[in-house]
Amino acid sequence: MGMTMTQKILAAHAGLDKVEAGQLIEADLDLVLGNDITSPVAIREMEKMKVDGVFDKDKIALVPDHFVPNKDIKSAEHCKCVREFAYRNEITNYFEVGEMGIEHALLPEKGLTVAGDVIIGADSHTCTYGALGAFSTGVGSTDMAAGMATGKAWFKVPGAIRFHITGKPSGWVSGKDVILHIIGKIGVDGALYKSMEFTGEGIRHLSMDDRFTIANMAIEAGGKNGIFPVDDLAIAYMKEHSVKPYTVYEADEDAVYEEEYTVDLGSLRPTVAFPHLPENTKTIDEIKEDIAIDQVVIGSCTNGRLDDLRIAAKVLAGRHVAKGMRCIIIPATQKIYLQAMEEGLLKTFVEAGAVVSTPTCGPCLGGYMGILAEGERCVSTTNRNFVGRMGHVKSEIYLASPAVAAASAVTGKISEPGQL
Repeated sequence: MGMTMTQKILAAHAGLDKVEAGQLIEADLDLVLGNDITSPVAIREMEKMKVDGVFDKDKIALVPDHFVPNKDIKSAEHCKCVREFAYRNEITNYFEVGEMGIEHALLPEKGLTVAGDVIIGADSHTCTYGALGAFSTGVGSTDMAAGMATGKAWFKVPGAIRFHITGKPSGWVSGKDVILHIIGKIGVDGALYKSMEFTGEGIRHLSMDDRFTIANMAIEAGGKNGIFPVDDLAIAYMKEHSVKPYTVYEADEDAVYEEEYTVDLGSLRPTVAFPHLPENTKTIDEIKEDIAIDQVVIGSCTNGRLDDLRIAAKVLAGRHVAKGMRCIIIPATQKIYLQAMEEGLLKTFVEAGAVVSTPTCGPCLGGYMGILAEGERCVSTTNRNFVGRMGHVKSEIYLASPAVAAASAVTGKISEPGQL
């Protein structure tokens, strides 16, 4: 029996000719990631180990992004802990406010993630880098500590589910709609500890930003990781952003997949996940009632990239957000912020009555910059809509694409952009 992409990457990093699902291995790491919430825990665990420094100062990335710029004293203390650790260990890839961004948008932009890498991060959405053909997955802070100390991690080799992508998406359908469709189909535990492997000719119609979005939300289906084949578009992205060598792995023809699904992009419609799980999806056509909303958030590691902002600006141009509506737009990195400024997107947002924030995770996890009160509803381009995720336990979050979010900001209710 052959191996999947993920299995080939893990075998190579474990120094083995072959691995199979369920096998326990120890693999070398190409990158270990932490943020301002998870890193302090890992740093304290490293101190307990009494190790002398980190395994490789160039293969650790520390990105304060969840509560920054510091929202309170506790977050300031967390960032101080990370900052001092980074300076003490001469961490190359420590990104302070002013050069930072939301970690899962920043690292590919900085060229730190490439095809064939094995990457762990103390953040569940570390699976984002599978868009470039890397094996990347979220871990706990203790595993992060062990990774920073040793450069290795234990894995149980995951089985795989193949998603065969066909067709070409119609207008206003994006990567967010693709992954919400998949999660709605298989459920939030439908890929539990499985590698979600995307194949098919339809992938060529998905931009890199679409692929980052899809891989980012693999965890919302329970996946261990999501991974795309390395095509010309992925190679062009890596050549533009990185000087790191990359390795292309391809699944064997006789690779074993526990399940297989076909996703026809041409048949998809804009999709919304209703409270309180990402699997609770409806297409825009299935929403018959008016669902009034109080707030829109466009941003996050899922949908704060330049394509996302361009789509939102296309919808908002010449329009104004509804009276009483709060529309918060957060570019995912400083570079994206600057590009959006140069293209006039920020002007469009401000003229439409939205506010634009410095890069931060902020409202996605109920941190700040958009906390919901009791009874309030938000359409958000983020990745989770659990009870109390963005504020009060009696608030509601509707997950959607930037296009649907922007259209909803204009009308004050969940809306299709094509009908404005």
